[in-house]
Parts: sequence; structure tokens; C-alpha cells
Amino acid sequence: MTAVPQVVDPEVSRAKFDREVAAYRMLEATYRKRGWLLLGATFPEVFVAFAATKIKPAPIVAAVIVDFTDYDLQPPSVRFVDPFTRERLTALNVGFQMLRRPAMPGAPPEMIAAMIQQGAIQLSAMLQANRPEDFPFLCLPGVREYHDNPAHTGDSWLLHRGSGEGSLVFILEKIWIYGADPLAAYNVQIQIQGLAPNPMGIPE
Repeated sequence: MTAVPQVVDPEVSRAKFDREVAAYRMLEATYRKRGWLLLGATFPEVFVAFAATKIKPAPIVAAVIVDFTDYDLQPPSVRFVDPFTRERLTALNVGFQMLRRPAMPGAPPEMIAAMIQQGAIQLSAMLQANRPEDFPFLCLPGVREYHDNPAHTGDSWLLHRGSGEGSLVFILEKIWIYGADPLAAYNVQIQIQGLAPNPMGIPE
């Protein structure tokens, strides 16, 4: 993605960035219990990792850089990155899903879970990429990559600006709700490659 130039007075964007970070820090202890780990906040970027706290030991399952360049004339950009190197990850290497199901008013949770397991419910992927080697983008109003996508030209950022969509906590909460919070167990697969003899039992 081409870097966005800073058109807004940098001090204006910086002041709004500082407010976003301050709002986060007011409830940082609560967010940490959810598994949100604030690793850095230097204008214009906030660096946050997510742990799946329902799993023991809890793994770090995702990390993002939220970029507030030219905010809030432009919405923030969200990049999924390696939590240790901050290197941007392709769709193939993210290893993380954000899934959304259609509303089913009145349906018991057990029924919904069974239908999902049977493939009877169409789930929507909120992390999208055309090819595995492409960088995924978060398909969410209030995120720069969403509004820059040609498929969403009719949904201008100006229709959402000032609504709370595009705020730091709004974006992080969506990543947590649809990505990290549903994770409840390790998916372990054991593949038998063959049979191994005991070296001591091999005859002459």
C-alpha cells in the first residue's frame, strides 16, 4: 500500500493521536485482562499484540500496528505484523482469522455451534486478501484499507468520521471480538509418518 501523506497539520493529528492513546490507557488494566498488550505508542503508530486468554498457556495470536497518519482526515491504517519483529505479514503467514456469522435471533447457542461445525452457516471473513502472498486488510468501516478498497467506494470515511468508528479502542475491540476472544483451545493434529524400529532390536 502506498504511504499516505500527512496533509493535516501534524500537530492536529498528534493531539488526536494522544487522545486515542490516553483513552486506551485509562482502561489499560481491563484491556490487559482481555489479552491486549500495548507494546508501543509513538506518533503516528500504536503497536498492540493480542493473546488468547481462554487457552492455557495463552499464546500471542496476532499483533497489529494502527497508523494514525493524517488522522482524522483519513481513517487509521491497520497492518498485521510479527509481534517480535514488527514485519508486515502476508495472508499466508498471519495464521489468524476474524470470522463473523449472520444474526440468528432466538436460536440457542448450542444449535448455532452445531450448525457452524456442520458447515450449515456461511461465515464471513473480516480479514481479506486476493492471494495468499498479499497483505490482508481488515474489512471494517473506520479502517483506511477498507475505505480505499474499490469495492467500498460508496462507503466514504466521511460517513463514519466522528461516530467512534475508526477510534483506537473501536478497532482493537473488533479484532478481539471476532479474532482473539473466540479462540478456546489448541487445534492439535498428529500425523503418523510411518513406523520407527527400536535400534536395539534390529538384528544382525
